[in-house]
Amino acid sequence: MTAMNSDFYNNMLVLDSREKDIFKAEILAYKDLKGSSDIQLAGDLFLAKESGMALKQIKITLNNSSFVVEAGALHFMKGHIQAESNIGGVGGFIKKKIKSYLTEEEAFKPKYSGTGELFLEPSFGHFMFVELHDESIVVDKGLFYACESSLHVSVEMQKNLSSGLLGNEGWFQTKVTGTGLCILQIPVPKDEVIKYQLGNEKLQVDGNFALLRKGNISFSVEKSSKKWTGTFVSGEGFLQTFEGTGEVWLAPTQSVYNDLKNIGSIARLQESKKISNDTK
Repeated sequence: MTAMNSDFYNNMLVLDSREKDIFKAEILAYKDLKGSSDIQLAGDLFLAKESGMALKQIKITLNNSSFVVEAGALHFMKGHIQAESNIGGVGGFIKKKIKSYLTEEEAFKPKYSGTGELFLEPSFGHFMFVELHDESIVVDKGLFYACESSLHVSVEMQKNLSSGLLGNEGWFQTKVTGTGLCILQIPVPKDEVIKYQLGNEKLQVDGNFALLRKGNISFSVEKSSKKWTGTFVSGEGFLQTFEGTGEVWLAPTQSVYNDLKNIGSIARLQESKKISNDTK
């Protein structure tokens, strides 16, 4: 396999990697983005770099093996690689369309098989590797990005009325089962993710920032107080509740980023209105 130009790799950092005999998966980051010909955009890129943001990209090197990738995530590929839709005939197509409608996620996840290199879509977001060992994980909507073909990607339906109606996760989430590597696209850096080990315990979360659960963990929604008056007085309302033995991953800083983003959007809207009024 011929190597890529050295200038490209000199501008790349390997943030994390996993390697087996049949594949190598890497989280790459671009050191610099210097291609802008627009001064305003160049300023934005400078501020992004100063704040620690970096454009990242997943590279998967296949050695006579296969990877399942989220639909639309492929950026480019090189080598002897075949893409399979894995629709499964008319019946399979209908089932997957129903699944896509119910989960609000794309159910057609192509499988790429062979020997060569896959580069997935670059993003300023964050990625994380999860190793599964004959087990299952249930992840929040939109987090699944890619996985070894040895893993099975399916749908997990909420098991009680409270979690479906009040859990802010919808009635269905993505479930990944088996042994192998799964790649998630997460809303915060991995060093801002808390991994809680529960031993027949309860974890309650005020908000929608639980990323993943595995093991014998039940998910429901409970009032913050046993009495409705206590719930209203406390101001907390309903809490996402995880109970049992296993692991729950939380992204506690996610809500802070969302709040800051909303504040920025409001400020830009106000500034736009001010400029519009001044020009009248």
